Amino acid sequence: MLELKHISKLFPGVKALDNVSLSFAQGEIHALVGENGAGKSTLMKIITGIYRPDCGEIRLDGKSVEMHSFRDAISHDINMVSQEIQIIPEFTVAENIVLDRIDQFRTGPSVDWKKVNKTASEYLKMVGLCIDPTLRTKGLTVAQKQLVQIARALSSKAKYILMDEPTSSLTSHESSTLMNIIRKLKANNVAVIFISHKLEEVLEICDKVSVLRDGQYVGTLPCEGLKRQDIVKLMIGREENLDHMGFLNVKEENVLEVKDVSKYGQFDHVSFDLKRGEILGFYGLVGSGRTELARLLIGAEKMDEGEVKIMGEKARIHSIGESLGKYKLGYVSENRKEEGLILDFSVASNISITVWHKITNFLHKIDTKQERKVIDSMISKMSIKTPTPLMKVGNLSGGNQQKVSIGKWLAADCDILIIDEPTIGVDIGAKRAIHDLIWRLAKEEGKSIILISSDMPEMIALARRILVFKDKKISGEICSLNQEIIRYTDVSEEIGRLMA
Repeated sequence: MLELKHISKLFPGVKALDNVSLSFAQGEIHALVGENGAGKSTLMKIITGIYRPDCGEIRLDGKSVEMHSFRDAISHDINMVSQEIQIIPEFTVAENIVLDRIDQFRTGPSVDWKKVNKTASEYLKMVGLCIDPTLRTKGLTVAQKQLVQIARALSSKAKYILMDEPTSSLTSHESSTLMNIIRKLKANNVAVIFISHKLEEVLEICDKVSVLRDGQYVGTLPCEGLKRQDIVKLMIGREENLDHMGFLNVKEENVLEVKDVSKYGQFDHVSFDLKRGEILGFYGLVGSGRTELARLLIGAEKMDEGEVKIMGEKARIHSIGESLGKYKLGYVSENRKEEGLILDFSVASNISITVWHKITNFLHKIDTKQERKVIDSMISKMSIKTPTPLMKVGNLSGGNQQKVSIGKWLAADCDILIIDEPTIGVDIGAKRAIHDLIWRLAKEEGKSIILISSDMPEMIALARRILVFKDKKISGEICSLNQEIIRYTDVSEEIGRLMA
């Protein structure tokens, strides 16, 4: 039994945890849920020695223990799959998987690399990731990096495994594989502490669910017979709004035309168009070419063949700065930690960075009044929880970081916005707010949006046309979604058919 007794943690201006007591038993899958900023990730970091509590204690099998570092947690058979991607880019996949126990592979002064690679391959197979273990991890996608993190946790053979939003960047297929792995861990008497905003996953796999709200413990309930609405009400203190998004007034004008675009090894002869006021969905498994295509459109990578037109004119985009400044084309990256944000910069700087070129005066200095107006507007519009705009964005919760990542592009007033996995690691309330925001951008402001998402309900709720990607090509198109009522089952079955 892992027990937390009266745990509190205070950060400057924020009481992250307030007298929280919880217990987790081996052979049990125990969910921990709450809105962003509720204290879930902070609690996990205290368990694993990354943070020290200001007061309270941790007890393991009835004995009080102190965690001064993550290595202490490992020594007590505790491991964690972090929400943030925590791998060493220059190391190989295999090196990252065995990183916490590399000494076990030493024979004298040397490391048995053949054994390292063989062991890594076994755990890669377990998580359904078919890649060479000798590849450097810097070239992997976000989802692949997440699977490597999961493989690393599994390889430690810990008795307690903490999973913080483990499926946030995974497709439904990969998530299903992980669910089966978690069930096997339970059968082997491992305790899994499961943090997820996907309540369907919680109800599918967990035995118990504990709720935190504003840093305080609300309660613990058995999952058997529990309904999604019951959990949501505990999390946010009110009923969830599940209204359908409805009809979009899509214009016939093409704002973006892509013809026979290819990037060797990533996607092959892709063609599509995007209309004014449309939300166009990109759906597919990891590696199907969705994100790779988006990065090419914004100039982050160079196409090998094909043509792109914006507002009817041939576009030559060589950089992200050019896509924004010349073509008003923005991109919200799925990888907010490495690409979407500058974690050591303030919330204010991250939001206003895309508009600095617009608010510079004749002395080449930023007009601070205009900048503050933009910042305050975005913090309010996105409901970003921060004690001050000067707070480092790296100190915010994952969901609030995602809001900042989206907000900086909204501040730039893009005509075309590519949004890659907009609600990764975002709670129920924030998710609905982001959905409403995306919808209003298209419906009320006439923005054209490409939505890349592995969340099928999100895709069906928002996208009025869906392109399904398979084997680095568009395998089909679903275009009968621009109506007030949509049957989820019909659309999901059609997506499944196109991906088969």
